[in-house]
Amino acid sequence: MKLTVWTYEGPPHVGAMRVATGMKGLHYVLHAPQGDTYADLLFTMIERRNHRPPVTYTTFQARDLGSDTAHLFKDACRDAYERFKPEALIVGASCTAELIQDDPGGLAETMGIPVPVIPLELPSYQRKEYFGCDETFFQITRALARQMDKTDRITCNILGPTGLGFRHRDDVEELTGLLSEIGVDVNVVAPMGATPTDITKLGQAHFNVMLYPETCEAACRYLERELGMPYTKTVPIGVGATRDFIAEVQALTGLTGQPDESRLRLPWWSASVDSTYLTGKRVFLFGDATHVKTSARIARDEMGFEVVGLGCYNREFARDIRALAKEFGLEALITDDYLEVEKAIEDAAPEMILGTQMERHIGKRLGIPCAVISAPVHVQDFPARYSPQVGFEGANVIFDTWIHPLVMGLEEHLLAMFREDFEFHDAAGPSHHGGHAPKPLEEAPATSVAAEAEGSMPEDTAARSTGSDVAVWLADAEKELKKIPFFVRGKAKRNTEKYALEQGVTEISVDTLYEAKAHYAR
Repeated sequence: MKLTVWTYEGPPHVGAMRVATGMKGLHYVLHAPQGDTYADLLFTMIERRNHRPPVTYTTFQARDLGSDTAHLFKDACRDAYERFKPEALIVGASCTAELIQDDPGGLAETMGIPVPVIPLELPSYQRKEYFGCDETFFQITRALARQMDKTDRITCNILGPTGLGFRHRDDVEELTGLLSEIGVDVNVVAPMGATPTDITKLGQAHFNVMLYPETCEAACRYLERELGMPYTKTVPIGVGATRDFIAEVQALTGLTGQPDESRLRLPWWSASVDSTYLTGKRVFLFGDATHVKTSARIARDEMGFEVVGLGCYNREFARDIRALAKEFGLEALITDDYLEVEKAIEDAAPEMILGTQMERHIGKRLGIPCAVISAPVHVQDFPARYSPQVGFEGANVIFDTWIHPLVMGLEEHLLAMFREDFEFHDAAGPSHHGGHAPKPLEEAPATSVAAEAEGSMPEDTAARSTGSDVAVWLADAEKELKKIPFFVRGKAKRNTEKYALEQGVTEISVDTLYEAKAHYAR
């Protein structure tokens, strides 16, 4: 455990909260100090839920540590049952409470609460949030799911969606429609929207759909082993993956229904004249393993991008991501340190980032466009509109999401055409902002490219940040540099400064700029 400004995953008890918050009729009693109640904000503020998570905290304080804290947990359990009357309770400890070793599971077992009480053993100092999701749902499934007679019609369970998930709500809706077109009904969606009673009925389905392996793979394996229920292995994100998923479901069920592809636009749009500008765009991918794996296929095979780097933060899937990276001729980045990710992105110098909310901030600092493909995300990635990632409509949404941060070919041409215009030159502010008064071109202050990428950094700071302590840009060279499209301008500047340093050049002229270009083009 370490102190950090940002983190990709919280501790495991946050994963347990995601499962509990997604379900109904389940309550989570968490042995935790007062400060650990911050997690409520993740759901009410970021996910915009209109109710608090179903969690009761013991909220012990420092003065309680000198006495027996077990009675605080027992009182909290009793009060939670009497107040909320849940169908089942899950009990556990936060990372802080784990240190005092009160054993919430053992304490709850002795209390005679008349509903199932499911203890959670979540190693807070070895594992993280996604493990907490997966383990919690597995323990709930193991405690409640039973062998049952199958439904008359072919049905499946959709497993994996939780609270605080990236587009989980809309993915379930899109996938339900897709399965219906094949001829498969949905028996239970879990954890999200399910009650403990619904979990007991999982065995009625003919197979399970493993929608997000990070949150349900252990449960899927258990149901296959104990109840003989097969599960799908393909996550239907992207056109190719969706078609593969349909074929997999047809093979499992013997059904021949074929979903309607008439609303699918990604293949033609990504191949159309305007979008050929996307071909060969260099992209860097980072996020959770499921979304990185599916996005890598979309980027290369369906959008024509060149993947120049990829990785994930959840180490449980490191082997899968390393194998994927090897297929792309890359070395996978497996880390939960955002500073390592930033360094890798800066070294790769991509033209676009596909990542999490963290990478969005990194992109802002480096001046690189970014589209969010994975949790963790901020409030703007829980949209009010219908915005799935799975299925054919999900492919359309992904196309729009990915191309919007990029400047298309026509736009770039117009920017170059009007670069010297009094209103649109580089130093002029956005003309659509109120009160904007463009400065005449001759009055515009000269700024370095690094300053443009960072927002308004002083030139000397920008020079230090790129290591250009020696080389000085001459006015003509700086003017020529501004003709380079903004999304690769930073890389061009860094390469030129590196070349000048290697050649012992102290003043960068237009000739130096083009010599560097020729040098790195070899």
